[in-house]
Amino acid sequence: MRHVKCVVIGGGSAGLAAAIQLKKYNVDCLLLEKEDVLGGILNQCIHNGFGLTRFKEELTGPSYAERLVSEFHDLGIEFELDSTVIKLNSDKSIEYINPKGVHKVQAESIVLALGARERTRGNIMIPGDRSVGVWTAGSAQKYLNIDGYCVGKRVFILGSGDIGLIMARRMTIAKAKVVGVAEIMPYSNGLTRNLVQCLYDYDIPLYLSTTITRINGNGRVQSIELSRVDENLKPISGTEFNIEVDTVLLSVGLIPDNIITENAGIEMDPRTKGPKINQYYETSIPGIFACGNGLHIHDVVDFVSEEGDMVAKSVERYLNQLGKSGLSIPVNSDSNFIYVLPQTIDKSQAVKLKFRVKRPLKNVKVVIRTKDEIIMTLPKTQLLPAELEMITLPLPLIDKIQDEVRLEIIA
Repeated sequence: MRHVKCVVIGGGSAGLAAAIQLKKYNVDCLLLEKEDVLGGILNQCIHNGFGLTRFKEELTGPSYAERLVSEFHDLGIEFELDSTVIKLNSDKSIEYINPKGVHKVQAESIVLALGARERTRGNIMIPGDRSVGVWTAGSAQKYLNIDGYCVGKRVFILGSGDIGLIMARRMTIAKAKVVGVAEIMPYSNGLTRNLVQCLYDYDIPLYLSTTITRINGNGRVQSIELSRVDENLKPISGTEFNIEVDTVLLSVGLIPDNIITENAGIEMDPRTKGPKINQYYETSIPGIFACGNGLHIHDVVDFVSEEGDMVAKSVERYLNQLGKSGLSIPVNSDSNFIYVLPQTIDKSQAVKLKFRVKRPLKNVKVVIRTKDEIIMTLPKTQLLPAELEMITLPLPLIDKIQDEVRLEIIA
């Protein structure tokens, strides 16, 4: 069996960034990508808005990917395309398949940069007819931006996540009529800039606290039934109304793609749907690290690449046996948070905490405490579920931590 220092699984923005940094740390790696090209989802995201943090300029998705791929090739990093990992073992051995056959490799370390998949109609169980014309927003994006096919003429979008908002604009530019966007929550789940640039600028209606309760159509989608929902997100009887459409796009969330992670016995977090990590992005199996949308869902690709950079540094540290302090201090939060990362820390270095809140909050304070002592208070004029928040705990504050770190929101 072949032995390598590090295997990076995934050739999107996280995996490419990790492999590039590993090479700069003189760590040779093998990158495995299941698709036939590098770059991941960026290749179909032809809109701009990428690279403002990493490259200090505004790029399209393919342009962002091209910069990473170009540097990747210039460094001569080994990779294999059309290669799907079928088994990840706790001893860091990997089995994968590609057109050349079945392969096994033994790694000293592994980076999981697995990306995410879209939730489908089956995941959210929309009743109605089994009609042609129901797409996930990402699939429709690929057909339009890469293959050149517009999937419908009269379109309705369920979900106001960023992909759904961007596709509302993209379908409009492609001469389709986007008759509306429905969001089950009482607020949009997309970034404010996408809400403005993709809906308001094109006069596309947004129906909040509303969902699709039935899809109708004999062969092809012909109409949808929409209903208002109550505070428990349940449809309210008597509020139903119908809209004639031929296409429904679903932008109802992404799920970190972690089948091989779970099968390897790595401890998972039910809130993020990704593996639990420490401050070094290391999972419950020493030497296996995770980053990108396979760890938790991001809203900005620059932060995905940044995680790849940070994971590479942690891998280099692990391979050089620098080790940890031996402590494992849990990071917890109150009910205002969807999740906080990392789930555990030690006291050896400054820590960047990442979190999302469950609902929009205004004029609040984020309090970080250990036992009964508050070690940091940050006033926030606004917190939104759609925007990932980050707070760095410097080493002087880390020294004050006792047996727990806890994040709380106070008015």
